[in-house]
Amino acid sequence: MGKIPVAAVVGPTATGKTRLAVALSLRFGGEVVSADSMQIYRGLPVGTAQPAPAEMRGVPHHLVGFRDPAQPFSVADYVRLASRCIAEIRARRRLPVVAGGTGLYVDSLLSNVRFAPDGKDAALRGELRRRAQAQGPESLAAELRSFDPQSAGRIDPHNVGRLIRAIEIYRTTGVTMSAQIARSKEAPPPYDVCRIGLAYRDRAKLYAAIDRRVDRMLGAGLAEEARRVLALPDSATAAQAIGYKEFAPYFRGERDLARTAAEIKQRSRRYAKRQLTWFRRGKDVRWLYVDDFPDFDSLCARAFRIVEEKGWRL
Repeated sequence: MGKIPVAAVVGPTATGKTRLAVALSLRFGGEVVSADSMQIYRGLPVGTAQPAPAEMRGVPHHLVGFRDPAQPFSVADYVRLASRCIAEIRARRRLPVVAGGTGLYVDSLLSNVRFAPDGKDAALRGELRRRAQAQGPESLAAELRSFDPQSAGRIDPHNVGRLIRAIEIYRTTGVTMSAQIARSKEAPPPYDVCRIGLAYRDRAKLYAAIDRRVDRMLGAGLAEEARRVLALPDSATAAQAIGYKEFAPYFRGERDLARTAAEIKQRSRRYAKRQLTWFRRGKDVRWLYVDDFPDFDSLCARAFRIVEEKGWRL
């Protein structure tokens, strides 16, 4: 049996990945598999930018809005579920279209990373989370760098949950996360992947698109959603998402809404820069720059040609 064809749309936030993934699905008979670490959570459509039914245009979307926000969710969980989705989509003789900006999810899935069973230590996780609250996430990042600089360079230094997980893996198994990933890649991936990256040549245009998106979220009820998220237990991964934690000073009366919005925009722009850095390491990404095209239809036409060049029999 040949490899499974998979189209992947990647890139920073606010570049139109979902819109292009839907267009590709309509053109080639596909279904979308989300690769966004926050869109998985149920009841949080605004801050996680989950696609609305009108945006989906009848295309099935998988791994969106299915997880309780209070429950933890790991990269290993994602790879297991997304791999199953891809197999089921292909069994229906349709094209899996992976779309999202969480680089660790995309690469772990498409590189066929297999996570070995590893130890878990709830007491250790609690201790590390309390340390992050008292000393800041940098204390965890510094510890991780001391024994696994590769993972420290890959993980967002503000993502407390992933820093804790990487430290927990090493302390409970004696094997670093990087070593586990390297071992897991010994089997070749079962996918023939066509990766399309979306970005802007003019960074100012990307930042303007991010600002507009945050403004839309605020108008759609982001503050009310943030209040619900911040009431979750501290261990909830959803509470780490940009667009929620920035509201904590606002709810305490320490910051007005304008400053809160500015903080969300700034952190979103920084996140977009990290996403670009991550995806640009991939040698097989075919980049399309949104500001090179006069309209979305022109961009789609180019993306269609890139997929057609693969010569897949779909």
